Order: sequence, then structure tokens, then C-alpha cells
Amino acid sequence: MILNFEHNQSAHCENGVISNLLNFHGLKVSEPMVFGIGSGLFFAYIPFVKLNNLPATSFRPVPGVIFKRFTKKLGIKMYRRKFSDYKESMDELDKYLNQGIPVGLQVGAYHLSYFPRPYRFHFNMHNIVVFGKEEGKYLISDPVMEGPTELSYDELLRVRYARGAFAPNGQMYFPIEIPRNIDFQSAIKKGLKKTAKDMLKIPIPLFGVKGIRFLARQIRKWPKKLGDKTASLYLSQVVRMQEEIGTGGAGFRFMFGAFLQEARKYWNHPDLFDISKEVTAAGDRWRDFAVMAGRIAKNRASASENYDAASEILLNAADREEKIFKRILGVVG
Repeated sequence: MILNFEHNQSAHCENGVISNLLNFHGLKVSEPMVFGIGSGLFFAYIPFVKLNNLPATSFRPVPGVIFKRFTKKLGIKMYRRKFSDYKESMDELDKYLNQGIPVGLQVGAYHLSYFPRPYRFHFNMHNIVVFGKEEGKYLISDPVMEGPTELSYDELLRVRYARGAFAPNGQMYFPIEIPRNIDFQSAIKKGLKKTAKDMLKIPIPLFGVKGIRFLARQIRKWPKKLGDKTASLYLSQVVRMQEEIGTGGAGFRFMFGAFLQEARKYWNHPDLFDISKEVTAAGDRWRDFAVMAGRIAKNRASASENYDAASEILLNAADREEKIFKRILGVVG
């Protein structure tokens, strides 16, 4: 059984799976539209939460939240189930494939055999689509890959039951009801309002624009407080979370800018295009930070590239984003 499923590569697995699944069912939505309506742009620096013994930085909400926000705002009903029995979960997958339904799965990324080894890491909230089965192999649409790939029964079972934080427990999902007439304009406004509030209104200074400034101030202190070696590890961790695990820093800003431009098809507000350009400029600053921070961490920085300079870039990005999201709140009311 091979379904006529169109694989489209995306920058981020959660957005890509939503887009590809809905496209199959006749609702054409782009990755930026999923990301924007699902309020995927976020920031958190939580130094007391450790990932690989280093402070956690996040550029997005908890995995799964974008999916839930997007489908709720559009009134899409989803089938979603976890399994305690391994065989039952695979039999259920086969049943829906035989009914012509592509199935979304939550999986662990570390044991995905088609990932090059340097890119494997322990992350149990990766998302893929299974769209067929041929000669005992499951056909996989992983949106971060250039084209479709495949996994054996045992390989798929292993990643469906990866252990650790956010264990997938065989979770599968797919849309079961999509409204005929969707009010995209309303969904866009709600998505923008939620994003702006998350970036501006959370009172705890670890989140949103406040969190960016907090991280910038901490970066200045790291060399003296931690020593060069540990400071380098901390800085590398920020860059890794920004650029390697997802597309957090610049990439999410560019995607959000694309969302604002596409949103004009449904809501022709005169400010959306200008705001999209401002968001893209903020993304450029995040890209500048990643480049400089990478050089500092690898001890390849020039005389003008140091922890203070990297901090200044983030403070400038925070100033830009504060103005952007205040303007967005003014637009959506």
C-alpha cells in the first residue's frame, strides 16, 4: 500500500507534518501559515533547567503546542492515541494505512537510521508521517529530509517507543474532520495576538523579550563567572539550540516574516508588509549573533568579537522585537 502523498521539505518537523497531512486532505496550508497561526515564535532562557548539563534555551513553545493551537483555531478535529502495547500500535498503524490514511507519528530522533550520525540527538518529540508500506518497509515522509525515506518494522517500532523525557509511547495522529469554510483572517489575528503577548506580557523575566535581555546580560558575565572553557560551552549551547535543534533564532524570524506576508491574502492590513520587513531585520541580528558566538566558542574570533559584543547584538535584537510586537498588538487590537 503506497498512498499518493506529497512530501514537501520544511524547516521544522512539527510545522511540516501539519502542512503535509492537511495538504493530503485538501486543505492547502504552508509551513509559515501553520507556524504563525500556531504562535510558534517564542523565547525562553531557563538556566536552572539543564540539557546535557548546560542551561536550556528555547526558541519555540513546548513540542506539540503549535499543532494544538493551529488545529483548534481552524476547528480541525484530530484523532490522537498512545499505546502501551507495541504490537497493537503497529497493527493500528497498518489498519489506517490500508484504509488510505497517512498517519502522523511522534518519534525519538536518536535512532532514526536515515539521519546522519552527527545529526542524531536524544529528542523524543520529532514528528514524521508514514504514508505506505512496501515489502515490509514503512514509507516515511520526514519533513526535514529532502525526500521520502523508509524504516523497517523494527526500526519504526524502536523510535515509536524511545525512552526518556517526552517519551512518544507509540503516539499516532491524523485529521478526522476539516471544516469547509475556515475563517483564516480570524485565526491569523488570534495567532498574532498570542505571539505578541507571549513575547511581551509574561511577567517572569526568563521569557519573551525580557528573556532575551536576561540572556544577553548573563553572556557578559560568563567569562569571569565561569572561566573561558565553561563560558565557551554555555555559548555553544545557545548556538546549538538556536541553529541546530530546530530553526530557532534567525530561521523562525524569517518564517514569521513569511507568515506576515502570506497573511495579507486573507487580511489585507496595510502594516503587515512593513512589520514583516522589521521581523526579517531582527532575524538578521540573530544570525549575526550566531556567527559571532560560533567564532568565540571555537576561539576563532577577531579582536572586536567577544562576549560583550555578542551581548550587544542580543540586546539590539530584543529592542527591535519589543517594538515589533508592540506594533502587532496595536494592529490586532
